[in-house]
Amino acid sequence: MKKESGFTWKLGMFVIIGLILFIGTIYFVGKQKNLFGNTFHLKAQFKTVSGLKEGNHVRFSGINIGTVNGIELITDTSVLVDLIIKKNVQKFIKTDAVARIGYDGLMGDKVLTITPGTGNAKTVGDNALITSKSAVEMADIMNSLKTSVDNAGIITGQLAEVSFKINNGNGALSKLISDDGFSNSIKGTLINLQASTDQFAKFTTNLNNGALSSKLDSTMSNLQSGTKGLSDNMDAVKNSFLLRGYFKKQKKAEAKKKADLKKAADLKKRNTLKDRINLKTKDIPNHSNLNAKDSIKQ
Repeated sequence: MKKESGFTWKLGMFVIIGLILFIGTIYFVGKQKNLFGNTFHLKAQFKTVSGLKEGNHVRFSGINIGTVNGIELITDTSVLVDLIIKKNVQKFIKTDAVARIGYDGLMGDKVLTITPGTGNAKTVGDNALITSKSAVEMADIMNSLKTSVDNAGIITGQLAEVSFKINNGNGALSKLISDDGFSNSIKGTLINLQASTDQFAKFTTNLNNGALSSKLDSTMSNLQSGTKGLSDNMDAVKNSFLLRGYFKKQKKAEAKKKADLKKAADLKKRNTLKDRINLKTKDIPNHSNLNAKDSIKQ
């Protein structure tokens, strides 16, 4: 009897422990799947779910608010995802919220994230369809990374080639780096250029200060004085005893030339006026002929 009672006690304890573990498992799994408590459903449509599975987390502002309840293939380019969300967060999700598929960590499981909408939009209802954006595929990331690595390799090769030419070539850059004489020549050229710049700066300063302007004014005054003196000398030469007759003849010749030009212009003007008068006379009917015709008619 003692053995049977001991066996019964052990069996009862085993069953009780099993029931406790079973109930605890159901509770935690149900809590994870949002089987207990008030919930509501949301839907999002994607071209591809990128490996998203039922039971993956749904996050809103970094907080787990639900799970993926179901995934249904509608067409060959459209997948409908059903989400089960806690009821107490429904008031925070607006109709312009956006669903995206991402990673839980760098290489973790897929997770569906809901980006909050604007505060002016209405709250989503049960079974509402929210906007979605396609996920960034890992293959696209790897292809982009491969392209960047290839470009980096090309740039590295080009830099190595340029460095080799600089170290072993005879170009200006190579001489500038390795040839002291060429470097000193360029340095001397730069020094001369600096000296020329300084001299030009001094010239500009003198010009601004009026020193050069004063010299130019003095030169112009001397030039005017010389011109006036030359004019006076010419007048004296014209009035001299030896050349007075020559300049008088020149003056008379110029006066005669001007008179001849004036006569020619006047004659041309008179001829033009005469031609105009003749033309007008031709256009006027003969008055004597008109009077004769009138007398015949009478």
